[in-house]
Amino acid sequence: MNTDSLEAHIYSAFPIVKIDTDEEPRLLDQLRGVSRRTHRALKSWSIASGLQTLEGDRTTKNYPYTWAIKADDKSNDDSESHDPEEVLEKLTRDTKNTIIVLLDFHPFLTNPRVLRLLKELAFACDDTNNKIVLLSHSTTVPDEIARLTQTYEVSLPSIGEIAKLVDQEAALFKIKRKDKTLAIDQTAKSLLINNLVGVNTSDALRLIRNAIYVDNAITASDVPEIKKAKYDLISQSGALTYEYDTSSFANIGGFVNLKSWVSKRQKAILSASADAGKSRDRPKGILLLGVQGCGKSLAARALSGQLGVPLIRLDFGSLFNKYVGESEKNLRDALHSAEVMSPCVLWIDELEKSITSGSDDTGASSRILSYLLNWMQENRSGTFVVATANDITALPPELIRKGRIDEIFFVDLPSRSIRIDIMLSVLQRRGIDPDSFDLPRIANECEGFSGAEIEQAVVASIYHTEYIDAPLCTDSIIHEMQQTQPLSVVRSESIAALRRWAADRTVPVDENDDSHNGETVDKQAA
Repeated sequence: MNTDSLEAHIYSAFPIVKIDTDEEPRLLDQLRGVSRRTHRALKSWSIASGLQTLEGDRTTKNYPYTWAIKADDKSNDDSESHDPEEVLEKLTRDTKNTIIVLLDFHPFLTNPRVLRLLKELAFACDDTNNKIVLLSHSTTVPDEIARLTQTYEVSLPSIGEIAKLVDQEAALFKIKRKDKTLAIDQTAKSLLINNLVGVNTSDALRLIRNAIYVDNAITASDVPEIKKAKYDLISQSGALTYEYDTSSFANIGGFVNLKSWVSKRQKAILSASADAGKSRDRPKGILLLGVQGCGKSLAARALSGQLGVPLIRLDFGSLFNKYVGESEKNLRDALHSAEVMSPCVLWIDELEKSITSGSDDTGASSRILSYLLNWMQENRSGTFVVATANDITALPPELIRKGRIDEIFFVDLPSRSIRIDIMLSVLQRRGIDPDSFDLPRIANECEGFSGAEIEQAVVASIYHTEYIDAPLCTDSIIHEMQQTQPLSVVRSESIAALRRWAADRTVPVDENDDSHNGETVDKQAA
C-alpha cells in the first residue's frame, strides 16, 4: 500500500475517508502507522467489539498486522459503545485529535438519526482535528454526506512487495520450524512471485504460506496450484470467470484470415513490457460478428489458447445492482481484475445482449456503456478484448469504431471445405474413424448448416443408430441432416440482412470456396 497516499487522505480537507477493501487487518495496521506519524490517536468501532483504542507496534518485525488493543479508557459503560448512535454522540462530545475508524458501518447509514449524528461528527472535525474512516468491504455513501467524503482506493501489492512477502514468510518458516530445512528453487520462486501479481496482500500471504508449508519447499510444482487459486479468487466476484477449457487454432477448421491477423500481432498482444510509445499501438481487441452456431465462442477460446494466456469471461448480467453507482463500480472492479491478470483475453459473449443503446429506470446501462467505452479507448494493459455478437444493429456505433476495437471479423456459415474439417473434428473427438465416411458427400448435403448444427446431426445419428442397433454410416448422418431445418432456413431473412451489412464493412474470417454458398440464404429471403 502507498501509505503516503493514505496519509495524504488523512490530511485532506474531507472529514470522512471511505475505504472499500477485504483487507481490514492490513488497513488497520497501515492506519496505525499513519496515526503515529501524524501524532493522532487511533480508535476503532464495530458492532461486535465496541469502541477500542489501537496502539503499540508489531509484535515481530516479520509478521504483519498485529497490534495491541484496549477498551476505550473514557467509557464508563462498555455496553454503551456497542450502540452506533451512542458511540457517535460520545465521539462528538469527548474525542479530539483522533482517527476514528468505523468498521462495517454501512448497514447503519440507512438510519436517519445515525446519519445525522455522523454528519455532525464530520462537521466538527475542523475544530477537533478528527478524521472519520468508513472501512468495510463495500460502502454506499448516502447523498447527505457524499460531499464530505473522499474515497481511498486500496492498491494491490507490487511485484517488489510480493517478493518481500515471500522473503518474510521464508524467514518466519526458519524461526518456527527449526527442525526443517526450507528448499527454495530460485526459478520457481520467481515464477511464484510473478503469478501472485493481481491478488491482494492477505490472499498472497495465504497462498505463499500454503506453498511453503505443504512440502517445506518452493518448487515448480507450487506454480500451477498458485495459478489455479489465483484464478479462483478472481472468479469469486461473479462478474469474471476463469475459463479452463481453451483450445488452439490448430484444433479448429477455417478462420484463416483471423489466424493470420492474430499471428502478425501476437508479439504485440503479449508484450507486457513495451515502452510507452509502442504500448499505445498494442492491439486492444476484436469483434466476432456472425451467424449463431458458427464458431465465434470456439474462436475466442482458441485465440486464448493460441496466445497461451488466461481466458477471462465477463458476465455483464452479474454487474447490475439496484443501488446507484454500484453497477459501475462492479464493472470498474471487474476490468481492474482483468488488467492485473494481463496479458489475458477478456471474452465478452453476446455483446449485444449485455450492452444496448436503450435505457433503464436507474440509467445504469448508459453509465456502464459510458465507462466501458472510456476503458476500451484508454486501455493500455495487456488485456485483449474478444467480443462476440449476432446482431450488429443492437450495438451502439460508438462501441465498434476503430480505436476501441481493432477489427470486426464476420463469421459466416462454413464453406464446403470447412464443413469437411468440422465433420472430421466431430468424429475424431468421439473416437470414430473418419475414413469410414464419405465426408465430401456429407458436406454437400449439409450446405447452409452451421458448425453446431452439423455436430448435433452427428450426435442425433449416433443416438438413432445405437437405438436400432445399426452401424453409424454416411447415410445415417445424411438422413438426420435431411430431417433438420437449419437456422439459415428458419431465420433466412435476418441472416441475409446480416450478410449484406457485413459484406463491405467487415473482414471475413475465411474465404468462401462454395460458388453458391453465399447466395443460398439470400435466395430464400427473396
